[in-house]
Amino acid sequence: MPILKADKRLVKTGIHFMLGNYALVEGAISAGCNFFGGYPITPANEISELMSQRLPEVGGKFLQGEDELCSIYACAGAALAGAKAMTATASAGFNYMQEGLGYCYTIEAPVVVADVQRCRGENYASQADVMQMRFGASGDYEAIVVCPSSVQELYDYAIWAFNLAEEFRNPVIIMSETTIALMRERLDIPEAEKINIFNRKYTDLSPEEYKPFASSEFGCPDAAPLGKGYHTIYSLNPHDEEGRIDWDPIVFDRLYKRITGKITENRKKICKTESFMMDDAQYAIIAYGSEVRPAIEAARMARESGVKLGVLKLCNVWPVPEEQIAEVSKQVAKIFAVEMNIGKYASEIERVVAGRCPVQRVTKNQGMVHTPDEIYRAVLEGVK
Repeated sequence: MPILKADKRLVKTGIHFMLGNYALVEGAISAGCNFFGGYPITPANEISELMSQRLPEVGGKFLQGEDELCSIYACAGAALAGAKAMTATASAGFNYMQEGLGYCYTIEAPVVVADVQRCRGENYASQADVMQMRFGASGDYEAIVVCPSSVQELYDYAIWAFNLAEEFRNPVIIMSETTIALMRERLDIPEAEKINIFNRKYTDLSPEEYKPFASSEFGCPDAAPLGKGYHTIYSLNPHDEEGRIDWDPIVFDRLYKRITGKITENRKKICKTESFMMDDAQYAIIAYGSEVRPAIEAARMARESGVKLGVLKLCNVWPVPEEQIAEVSKQVAKIFAVEMNIGKYASEIERVVAGRCPVQRVTKNQGMVHTPDEIYRAVLEGVK
């Protein structure tokens, strides 16, 4: 996989006080994003707004589609043509994109999608899309979903998302939220030479030799330049290694085992977590996104009360960081799964923990992030 340094012409190095949605845009452009197709929806509109200004400045292309389907399919086409393509939407719009996302998974188009989650029909905080991000589209596939928890991480994780998309030729979703998207915080943008950039690998085979969907059992096929004689059918339908549409149950089975396997077999390489106060922890909070911040503060409050509480922060939720969650379950007497929904990802935590310790759900679905005190009180009640 070609590893390069970011183009300094794309990177606004320095210290900024920036809106979260704008930070995501700057991260995407630092990663080399040169195509954006989107449709207006709050609370993601600032992403489209700034993209419409920044992309022409750096030689990229901006498209406002007539709807979400147009936007995601435009990104698919741009990605196949060699662009680093991105779209952004919010929860209701993410619903509409599922058909196009299913197409992108099947044809292995490296598209990045930012979903700024909101409550149903209202612009209040939520993490209710967490399961749809994994299971929303039809067919067999594996999702990669990264979940920033601050303005700084909206920048950093945008770069990470593009690198993952390029490396695994897979859609990558940035799980944003109303909270961090519309928050202004300090943002440190490093010098371009400190930013690693991954670009997809192109084939060195001739058009006659090249097979667009041929790869090792759990690998990614090399890309081919569009308009250079590599004639490929990119179809949602079952296809063989050469892209020919022809139903063969064995070929179909082999195709989808590779498409899913390239993610599941590389889970350890993809997954990231961070630990806070876990060295001597007897209890642990597992949280992701905006909920990480009050969870860490609640852990500090608990320790002042004599409860040895730590936090496992999930930097990505899909694929599931199974090894890291399992290790925590072997260490502590109880896990508290903190989420801003009715308790969705907790089922994955419970599956991985497999009864090694109890998992208590600490949920809130009121359009607001948990306060540290709410989490703290739930923990104190749970450790009695």
